[in-house]
Amino acid sequence: MSNPIKIQRALISVSDKTGVADLCRALRQFGVEILSTGGTAKLLAAEGVPVREVSDYTGFPEMMDGRLKTLHPKIHGGILGRRGVDEAAMDAHGIDPIDLVVVNLYPFEQTVADPACTLQHAIENIDIGGPTMVRAAAKNHDAVAIVVDPADYPALLAEMQAGQGALSAATRFNLAVKAFQHTGHYDSAIAAYLGRTTRFPEQLNLSFRLAQAMRYGENPHQQAAFYVEGGAPAGSIAAARQLQGKELSYNNIADADAALECVKAFPECPACVIVKHANPCGIGLGADLLEAYNKAYATDPTSAFGGIIAFNRPLDAATAQAIVGRQFVEVIIAPAIAQDALAALAAKQNVRVLECGQWPAEQEDALDFKRVNGGLLVQERDDGFVRREDIRVVSRRQPRPEELEDLWFAWRAAKFVKSNAIVYAKNQQTIGVGAGQMSRVYSAKIAALKAGDEGLPVAGSVMASDAFFPFRDGIDSAAAVGIVAVIQPGGSVRDEEVIAAADEHGMSMVFTGMRHFRH
Repeated sequence: MSNPIKIQRALISVSDKTGVADLCRALRQFGVEILSTGGTAKLLAAEGVPVREVSDYTGFPEMMDGRLKTLHPKIHGGILGRRGVDEAAMDAHGIDPIDLVVVNLYPFEQTVADPACTLQHAIENIDIGGPTMVRAAAKNHDAVAIVVDPADYPALLAEMQAGQGALSAATRFNLAVKAFQHTGHYDSAIAAYLGRTTRFPEQLNLSFRLAQAMRYGENPHQQAAFYVEGGAPAGSIAAARQLQGKELSYNNIADADAALECVKAFPECPACVIVKHANPCGIGLGADLLEAYNKAYATDPTSAFGGIIAFNRPLDAATAQAIVGRQFVEVIIAPAIAQDALAALAAKQNVRVLECGQWPAEQEDALDFKRVNGGLLVQERDDGFVRREDIRVVSRRQPRPEELEDLWFAWRAAKFVKSNAIVYAKNQQTIGVGAGQMSRVYSAKIAALKAGDEGLPVAGSVMASDAFFPFRDGIDSAAAVGIVAVIQPGGSVRDEEVIAAADEHGMSMVFTGMRHFRH
């Protein structure tokens, strides 16, 4: 790689004009000639910055409503010409070297984010000349610097100031890497938009931005980082703002996401979810957040130690005070954090407090991804929702109104528990949670064991299962501990046997017709 290159000629063509006039004034102080196009050239001229229009330099006018501006040999030859190799060809054709290219692209993502955007309008906002110049300059970074981000202007000028108008090889290389990442993201956004009518395209292009480098991953020997997608929606872990506490860890982010997505399932009243190792260990609904938190905590105080707590309403001071006075907590996340709540949490400065914003009532469709060795499993996010009127009673005994309320609560809770999942619930509170067992019967036994350990009476509770019961033994064991009603998808070849077991025990049973495996 070559030595520092003194910048003598720059091509400036930007859609985002933030800071560009100040940049060009500073470049002129280093004696840099400025070439520019269209709106950028007009802006610079209006700001009193000497500038030469690209069309004057090439002798070829802009045309086709701006579609053709910089696609000319005098531009691309000046960018791509190899110093010490191509001078003869450049001289023969009157091509001057260009040492610095400052380009950012038409705002395609912002354009198509507008619901009123038409396909034709989107097409006109696909930049052609910009990416071509960016890629050319990045390819020839041995002799050319490429800048695609206005945030890099200050560092660029500082280095030129220190280096008498020159930029180092290392800086040019780093800028080139960023430029290729920029065009890669841009092309991915276009491909995703144009291919949006196909749920699973032939080529899957994903683009995420580094949000945080982490000390380690799931375990200390694993390196890790957190990436976010462009335009992460409000009410997501990716859009959350940290108000206090230690740096978020890999496991913190994963568990906070699990807790937040779970608490969204209970919009009808204040709700609290406590998560440990990706599973809810307590869920409660209440007249206010404090009641909801007390219910969630009471389910399993042992597992709640060091857990993640999510709320679906702005966190208030009384609830915050109860948390810090009662337990060790890693993360608290809510749509908003009241100032007096934040003051109460300040007593525990290491607690990570996240404000995620209010999520919309209806979430947009999204895909879930699971990495496998050599590939990627892709599926629609499990947004499946069963309406109360779609629940089918299959037992002789009809569930009582309060049982039906608890069944509805338990069913939504079970969706967020790792399979095989069993949830016992009563009075809008989880009584016991059995998660992640290979046998559904053992998940039920664990739910009963946890309830017993915490002194929570199972008798009179309801049970939810994320998938059907393949045998009657799960129903028999539930009846033995006092379960009075069961909600499950149904669909087993032994459904009649399972329903008969419920009838024998005087239990009510309802089918949802929808499974919620979670692995």
